[in-house]
Amino acid sequence: MISLVIFDCDGVLIDSEIISATTLVEALTEHGIAIEMGHVLEHFIGHPYAVVAGKIATMAGAPLPASFESAYRIRLAQRFEAELRPTPGVRDVLDQLAVPYCAATSSSPERAHHSLRAAGLAERFRDRVFTVSMVDRPKPAPDLFLHAAAVMDVDPKHCLVVEDSDLGIAAAQAAGMIAWQFTGGSHYAACHRMPAPDIKPDRSLRDMRDFFAGAPHLRR
Repeated sequence: MISLVIFDCDGVLIDSEIISATTLVEALTEHGIAIEMGHVLEHFIGHPYAVVAGKIATMAGAPLPASFESAYRIRLAQRFEAELRPTPGVRDVLDQLAVPYCAATSSSPERAHHSLRAAGLAERFRDRVFTVSMVDRPKPAPDLFLHAAAVMDVDPKHCLVVEDSDLGIAAAQAAGMIAWQFTGGSHYAACHRMPAPDIKPDRSLRDMRDFFAGAPHLRR
């Protein structure tokens, strides 16, 4: 029995990954670092900023300037305000769920809350937003999902996680939770991305409007 639904934020609740990737590529280009969009979508999605910065430093042969992160976040926030939208159908899913739900994301607290506000979803989550800053290890470690379940007072085996990234699916399964992979985000279409062969979610979902077809008992 599912007693809690845990949603990832970027790429699940909000269709943000293309905006984030485009903004990152543009900012890196201004610093003389050329990384293709496809590489960003394939290798950076699901990782917190610190991990992404480390990957970029390895590719570039030098760490990013100390000012890069804040400048990138400011630019991204401006893009989100102008362009960010919730994933089609996700509002109806949230409004019709018969069990509690929360968000668990690798984003920083500031970015997570700003993203949800910009997409018009903040009031639906309020203080039920859990970020990687609250735990010791990022995905694919199960720490974030286990922390969310503990705070929400639900046994992990009764939790359903909705994730887009392979890292997130691995983390959910490591936590002993049911894992659905949402593949309807624009970043999947942009890079023709397929789940890794060793990642086997309990369900693959391309359209949020089909959410309850996989679990009709979750609908009020």
